[in-house]
Amino acid sequence: MTTPCEYCDSPVEHHDPVYVREGEGEERAFCNYACLTSYVDDEGLTTGNCCRWSPS
Repeated sequence: MTTPCEYCDSPVEHHDPVYVREGEGEERAFCNYACLTSYVDDEGLTTGNCCRWSPS
């Protein structure tokens, strides 16, 4: 049985997989960090999620 990559649908077992679980939710599988970062960018998952820092 193969697990498809969340981003590109390739079998993750053929690559260097990365698994991500958010809280107690479902685990998502990605071929590698390239697919993970592309998924994050395409889904806009970092939009509005940043720390505010002021040097003064």
